[in-house]
Amino acid sequence: MRVALVGNQNSGKTTLFNLLTGTNQKVGNWPGVTIERKVGTIRGTDFEIVDLPGIYSLSPYSIEEAISRRFLFEENVDLILNIIDSTSIERSLYLTTQLLELNIPVLIALNMSDIADKRGIKIDLHTLEEKLDTTIISISALKKTNVFNLIQYIKRQDYRKNYYTHIYDLHLEEAIKKLENLNETEHKRFLAVKLIEKDPLFNDFQNEESNQIIMDISKQYQRDMEQIIADERYRYIENIRDEAVSARKEQLTWTDRLDSVFLNRFFAIPIFMVIMFGVYYLAAGPVGGFTVEIVEDLMTTFGEWTSIWLNAIGASPWAVSLVVDGMIAGVGAILSFLPQLIILFLLISLLETTGYMSRIAFFLDRIFQKVGLSGKSLIPFIIGSGCSVPAILSARTINDETEKKMTIMLTPFIPCSAKLPIISLFAGYFFRDHSGLASASLYFLAVFVILISAYLMKKVLFKGKTSSFILELPEYKMPNFKYVFFDVTSKAGAFIQRAGSIILMASIVIWFLISFSWNLTYGVEANQSMLASIGNALAWIFYPMLGEWSWGATVSAVQGLVAKEQVVASMAIIAGYSEQTSEGLLIFGSGAFSFFTGASAYAFMVFNLFSAPCFGAIGAMRQELGTAKRMWGAVFFQTGIAWGLAVIVFNIGRFIEVIIL
Repeated sequence: MRVALVGNQNSGKTTLFNLLTGTNQKVGNWPGVTIERKVGTIRGTDFEIVDLPGIYSLSPYSIEEAISRRFLFEENVDLILNIIDSTSIERSLYLTTQLLELNIPVLIALNMSDIADKRGIKIDLHTLEEKLDTTIISISALKKTNVFNLIQYIKRQDYRKNYYTHIYDLHLEEAIKKLENLNETEHKRFLAVKLIEKDPLFNDFQNEESNQIIMDISKQYQRDMEQIIADERYRYIENIRDEAVSARKEQLTWTDRLDSVFLNRFFAIPIFMVIMFGVYYLAAGPVGGFTVEIVEDLMTTFGEWTSIWLNAIGASPWAVSLVVDGMIAGVGAILSFLPQLIILFLLISLLETTGYMSRIAFFLDRIFQKVGLSGKSLIPFIIGSGCSVPAILSARTINDETEKKMTIMLTPFIPCSAKLPIISLFAGYFFRDHSGLASASLYFLAVFVILISAYLMKKVLFKGKTSSFILELPEYKMPNFKYVFFDVTSKAGAFIQRAGSIILMASIVIWFLISFSWNLTYGVEANQSMLASIGNALAWIFYPMLGEWSWGATVSAVQGLVAKEQVVASMAIIAGYSEQTSEGLLIFGSGAFSFFTGASAYAFMVFNLFSAPCFGAIGAMRQELGTAKRMWGAVFFQTGIAWGLAVIVFNIGRFIEVIIL
């Protein structure tokens, strides 16, 4: 048996899916579309349940709706489990009326019943069942109320087989009946309604007789038939609401009170800036910096112990160097920043689960609209704080092609988890007392650059209208700490996996290049190594932003194309440091990097923040932009912006340093 879980966004669908399946679920993407597809088995059964994307209708207004409609119409579905928000019955039932037109049994889970009770919303389940002619169960997914009973209903298949044929006025019903008689599909009524709406997905089902029926009914109403159908649905829903739902006089909720502050016309942006400053200050400032020192000490001790052990068992010098100065130094330099990343992941996850992130998208939409983007672009930008690859792929849900291309090109500008080690390392050493301020300033610089770049791209490269943005603002909620825990641990696990694979391999390559000359002589001076000659050949590119000829900084920055974390790993290997001194990381005291000043350090951070992302993100851009030409255009655009900004920042910083000194 196959069950489709369908509902509006923010209706508790994901929570219910997790309760129904436990840990027995797998995650992938819908065929041809990078939108998460979750499939699981309902506990205590062998029934498959498919979690469809959150939607508001089965009309083709978004990719999510197109996916859900195609799945329900074309796949073998035995039951639709429709989850409804008890606090928003009128809005939720629009989708329900469409689901009931399919020739599939519908079982309704009336969620958030506890919240509805607190608000004084009374729902007559018997009346609602009679009107919709289907089985309805009141639940609370968050508190796990009645979820076991819901599973039993599904297990016993103890629900009504609805015969839902009584929604539209007489003339429309007659036209629908005629069209039903002309098609041989399983979902005759649903198809008949879609033909009247002139849904382009069902053009293949049209013929001369059906076209004549549709023309006749259109002439009779003299209006857009899709709008007529929608009006009839809402009329029917309002009648149901009046008979089955009663509510006391609306009172201000905590959500209303908080929104009066967080969405205030004058205070919304300043509050957002304070919150995001706090996030990066805690993650990359003194708090996060303290955790880095602890892990560094552990990695140093581990490196020393490993060196002693390898020498004791008679390992050759090059083997000891490979393990200690290459593998442990490179991977250890990255793992030192894991606690900071956990802090960042934790704070971002808390903002998401409380409902504040939706508010950010809402009030930033007004600003984004002026530069050619919309609030839809904020979703990839938020995801980009973790990793640019899924962030770029998530832009696929943006319908407007122009806006989608701009979002894909600008998303890598967001400081992702891979860039945080670079920011933390330089900010912690060169801006000791103001490391949090320096780190947060880069986030706001990224936002500013995104807005300016989008405006220029809209004026020069992409011209057209900005897409509209409709967003439901969920209730503010206490964080779901179980979800937060799994979200943070999964992201931290992915970072560790990356450090143990890509970073490890790249570190071995760097060690080899710095340990050998071109004639493969081992143990040469760093300046005589293969790596130094490669760096010297490219150092002229970085001279204007560093003020020095540095092959070490050059090859470290180039390594950022493999993975941004590798910038720090490469610097660690090049400098050959493995311990902390009272003066800070030896990486900056070594000859390769001793030239860094506050100005050049900040410029170096700026370059690595805005330059072309890692190979994985570049591949994602190639996939989403469609051609290699567009991908290379994006890479050169991003790197050009990065180089220009870094040069400007360095020269302004050097000018300020001269004045101060």
